[in-house]
Amino acid sequence: MAIFSLANKTTVITGGGSGIGKEIAIAFARQGASVHIIENDAKAGDQAVLDLKQMGLNIKTHRADVSQYDEIHPLVNSIAKNGSIDILINNAGIAHIGTAESTDEEAFDRLYKVNVKGVFNCVKACIPFMKKAKKGCILNMGSIAGSVGINDRFAYSMTKGAVLSMTYSIAKDYLDHNIRCNSISPARVHTPFVDGFIKNNYPGKEEEMFEKLSKTQPIGRMGTPEEIASLALYLCSDEAGFITGTDYPIDGGFIKLNGK
Repeated sequence: MAIFSLANKTTVITGGGSGIGKEIAIAFARQGASVHIIENDAKAGDQAVLDLKQMGLNIKTHRADVSQYDEIHPLVNSIAKNGSIDILINNAGIAHIGTAESTDEEAFDRLYKVNVKGVFNCVKACIPFMKKAKKGCILNMGSIAGSVGINDRFAYSMTKGAVLSMTYSIAKDYLDHNIRCNSISPARVHTPFVDGFIKNNYPGKEEEMFEKLSKTQPIGRMGTPEEIASLALYLCSDEAGFITGTDYPIDGGFIKLNGK
């Protein structure tokens, strides 16, 4: 059997239509997983299917809003109707710039619904199937913002801190069910989302801001979605069967080496 094989493992990836989620879908499908993308952006989901088919990879995409349990629950039931959910990757999330003063209530609530409640909804829907199978793997997408202070990321940091805490709690609660739960905390990763974020928030200064944001990582660049996907693949493989309840910064030295 090939190392890091995911053959015949049903995998659910939220926010898999672009960026990191899409690269995880590609990596997992190449390793034999049966990949299901949950994507609220129908256009992005359809494009991901077309792109992966051109690579010779077969995935399924489903349009749903992770913040709505009444959408997620029946969808997960449908995906698992002929088996189980072996792997859940909670990747869907949104970003926000602001301090405690400048963040309005509407933005705060929206971040909570997607980044925190979205994880809860998907975990709640998938865990019964994992318990029945007496095995499973959950991987949550955190952020270095959940562990260290970052300027103007008040509400976003709050949500990622919650993701970190949920990861530890889930891992502890389901040890006896052979369900592992870990998280990945990236620093800045170069995705289409980042390009759009810079364009929308720093018009006319795109190149300058890209360079500035790249250099905030001590290693001198942003990460790539492929690098995040490779770590996700390992953590969800049987080779990582002794790992649970752990957060993995993948940050170019940001947490430990800044200022040194």
